[in-house]
Amino acid sequence: MATEQILDCPLDQVPDGPEYIEAAMRWHFSPETGSPFWLERAKTLGFDPREDVRTLDDLRRFPNVANELRDVRVDDLIPRGYGADADVVGVYESGGTTGPPKRVVLLRDWMDRLAHRTELDLRARGYPEDGHWLYLGPTGPHILGEMVRRQAARRGGIRFTIDIDPRWVKRCIAENRCDEAERYAEHLIDQSAHILRSQDVRVLVTTPPLLTRLARRDALVDLINSKIAAISWGGASMDPDTRYLLRTEVFPGVKLYGTYGSTMILGGVPERVTAPDEDIVIFDTFSPYIMFSVVDRETGEAVRYGDRGQVVMHHVSKSFLLPNNLERDLATCVAPPPGQMGDSVAEVGPLPVFDDQPVIEGVY
Repeated sequence: MATEQILDCPLDQVPDGPEYIEAAMRWHFSPETGSPFWLERAKTLGFDPREDVRTLDDLRRFPNVANELRDVRVDDLIPRGYGADADVVGVYESGGTTGPPKRVVLLRDWMDRLAHRTELDLRARGYPEDGHWLYLGPTGPHILGEMVRRQAARRGGIRFTIDIDPRWVKRCIAENRCDEAERYAEHLIDQSAHILRSQDVRVLVTTPPLLTRLARRDALVDLINSKIAAISWGGASMDPDTRYLLRTEVFPGVKLYGTYGSTMILGGVPERVTAPDEDIVIFDTFSPYIMFSVVDRETGEAVRYGDRGQVVMHHVSKSFLLPNNLERDLATCVAPPPGQMGDSVAEVGPLPVFDDQPVIEGVY
């Protein structure tokens, strides 16, 4: 099958993994279609991706170039194959948890594919078919805000937001100005409280630190239990005890689902639907586009199912390529469902230090 036929397959189809990876390598490393960034970087790889990369394991041959995205011109990240027709949704940045932010370009064809998959996930998890959404998280250069806006719109709702600068909170914590960080976080809750009281909101999307702050205010707990049908959390880790308490005692009648992702993979994946008595959060991938590997921190070798290791993320789409990105998270490696490429992950949490920088989650 021709390269573009595979990369542009219908949204409701899942292409064959190895065939798809081969097509992506031809696209990203051919002079006519590849991005200036990867075409220049290819000169230093020591192998030809068009000949030598065919499987998920082969993606580990790439160097981790994520840190280079802090300074690269975003124009150089757009594949030449789009020509003048590159429909750019926006430029988005990482959270700045481990240093200056990294930047990626989001093109509409990937946004459409991710939105289609997300809609299927929302249906499978019983999210309401109508009603407005409250997004208690960062917007601006952060990709999650754009995704939530589109999710709400696809379901006939409006996305409400608040003003939030998560980097300011991280800076306050790093500089031991914890009182200031505390006051700012409470200011965020005050903003959300007004929306919850005055608007017909049915879905709440937020981060674990902010969700637990909401749970401290009895009046807001009552509001959420009376108005909200589903809560989606992500952007920071949530420990099992907190999740159990929120799910069973604080918001017992509200669906509570986590999402795990990264700006560097241009998206995220929802937690696996499990039986109510299985109190574990597992995240499956959206392969062959978004894939995870779990590796030993010291050796870089793959760990066994049930063992913990560091998460490696891969994004392979027509619009963007970022393989072998070593993330700042530890996770338990879980066997994937049939047909999935790569590992599933559970019990995700941050490393204390990454790239010689302390990892500060803050509110996001």
